[in-house]
Amino acid sequence: MHSFSAPIPRRTFAQTLGLLGAGLLLPDWAAAAPQAAKLPRKKDILKVLTLTNSYFMQKWPDTGKEIVTNKARPSNIWTRAVYYEGLMALYGVDKQKRYYDYAVDWGQKHQWGLNRGVETRNADNQCCGQTYLALHAIDPQPERVRDIKASIDRMLQTEQVDDWWWIDALQMAMPVFARLGVLYQEERYFEKLFQLYDYAKTRHGGNGLFNPEDNLWWRDKDFVPPYREPNGEDCYWARGNGWVVAAMVRTLSILPAGAPHREEYQQMYLRMVQALPRLQRPDGYWNVSLHDPTHFGGKELTGTALFVYGMAWGINQGLLDAKQYLPIITKAWTAMTTECVHKDGFLGYVQGTGKEPKDGQPVTYDSRPDFEDYGLGCFLLAGTELYKLVDNPPAAAKS
Repeated sequence: MHSFSAPIPRRTFAQTLGLLGAGLLLPDWAAAAPQAAKLPRKKDILKVLTLTNSYFMQKWPDTGKEIVTNKARPSNIWTRAVYYEGLMALYGVDKQKRYYDYAVDWGQKHQWGLNRGVETRNADNQCCGQTYLALHAIDPQPERVRDIKASIDRMLQTEQVDDWWWIDALQMAMPVFARLGVLYQEERYFEKLFQLYDYAKTRHGGNGLFNPEDNLWWRDKDFVPPYREPNGEDCYWARGNGWVVAAMVRTLSILPAGAPHREEYQQMYLRMVQALPRLQRPDGYWNVSLHDPTHFGGKELTGTALFVYGMAWGINQGLLDAKQYLPIITKAWTAMTTECVHKDGFLGYVQGTGKEPKDGQPVTYDSRPDFEDYGLGCFLLAGTELYKLVDNPPAAAKS
C-alpha cells in the first residue's frame, strides 16, 4: 500500500515553476547553481570519456565474467548492453582498436547469444542485440545476428503486442527492430515495432503510459493516476523518460526517411524534449522525479545524461534550436563532468537499478549503484553526441 498526502491541484506545479522562473521562489537545491558554460573543448570531452571508460575496462578485463550483486547474472544483461551502446558510440568518434576488440570479445564470450535464449520476448534480454548488430554492420559475420534475429522473428510470428509494459523496454528493443528492418529490407520489423510501441503508448495501464498533457511517460501501470507523488503530481521518473528519449533518438538514427511510422517517433521525440527544459534544476541536473523536486530531489547522472544525449542529437540533426538548447546541455554537461567524475574515472551520483525515484537511494558522489555499467553507458552516449556537436557546431554555437 502507498500512503499519500492530500492531492495538490495540478496548477500548483505550474505556478511553482512560474515563481522559480521569476526568481521569486528558490528551493534549497538551487543554491550555488553553476552558470551555464560555453561549449567544452573536444579534447576535454574525449579526455573525460576516455578516463571513465578506461576505469571500467580495467575493472572488467574479462567481458564474459558474471555480474554478482544479490545474485550472479550473465554479463549480456541489459545493464551491460547499455554500456556497450555507449562504447560503440565512443568508438564512432575515437576509433581505438581496443574498444572494438572489447565489444567483439563480449559477443564472442556469449556466443552472440541472448540472456534466456532465442525464446525470450523480454526487451531487456534483447538489448545486447543493438551492439551485436552494430558490430555486424562493421564486419558482417552471420553468427553476430543469428540469435537476435531468431528472437525477434519469433515475436513477428505471433499476434502478441503487449510485451513492452515498462517504458525502459522502448530503449532496449526498438533500435533492434529498426536495424533488422533496414538490414533485411523487410517492413514487417517496422510494423511490429510500431505495434509494440503503440500498445505501450496508448493501451498499457488502461489508456497508455504516455501522458499527452505533460508529454512525459509513466514508468508502468503502477504509476498511472490515481498514483501521485508526495506533492500531488504525476510520477515521471527521470531515467525512465530518458530511456524513451534515447529510444526515439536511436530508432530515428536507424530508420531511413519515409520509413513507416518514422514521423510518429520524431514527433514523440520533439514533444518530450520540449517538455524538459523547464524541469531542469538550476544546478544543471534533472531530479529523479521530474514533477516533484521534493521527492528524493538532487543531483543524478543517468536521467540527466540521457536528456543531454537526446538534446545534443536534436541540435546535430537540425531538429532543435541551438540557441535554446545549448545552454541547457552545457550546464548539464559541466555539472556532470565537474561533480560526478572521480579522479580514477568512477562515476558518482548514479541512481541504482529500479523503477521509481525512491529506488537506489541515497544517490551521492560516493554512492555505488548495484550495477555501474549502464550509468557509464548513458554518460558515453551523452559525451559522444556532444563531441559531434562541438566538432561541427551550429551557427548559434559559433557566435
